[in-house]
Amino acid sequence: QVQLVESGGGLVQAGGSLRLSCAASGRTFSSGTMGWFRQAPGKEREFVAAIRWSSTYYAESVKGRFAISRDNAKNTVYLQMNSLKAEDTAVYYCAVKINSGGYYYSEMYDYWGQGTQVTVSS
Repeated sequence: QVQLVESGGGLVQAGGSLRLSCAASGRTFSSGTMGWFRQAPGKEREFVAAIRWSSTYYAESVKGRFAISRDNAKNTVYLQMNSLKAEDTAVYYCAVKINSGGYYYSEMYDYWGQGTQVTVSS
C-alpha cells in the first residue's frame, strides 16, 4: 500500500523559512511526478510546485521563494520555502502522479499525503 508522509510544517514568522519533506513508501516513484499543493481555510486546494525527473514547475505566487527537489534513493520530495508570507499559511499536501503529462491539477494525482500545517505569522 502506498503511503505519503509529510513533515516539517510549523509556525514561523514572516520572512522566515521552512523545509517540508514527503517520504513515500510502498513503491518507488522515480519516474513519476511529485507535487506539492496547499489549502488555506475557506479556499480551494491549489498547486504549489511539482517535479518530474529534473524539471520543476512552480505557481507564480511562490516562484523565486520556494524550491522543490527530490531524492530518488530515499523516495522523498522536499519543498524549501523561503521568504515566507502570511498568505502562505495553509495545510500543505504532497502528491504523486504516476502517468506522464501535466502537473497542475490536483485531479491528475494518484496518491496524497495527510497534510502538514504551515502557519506564517505577520
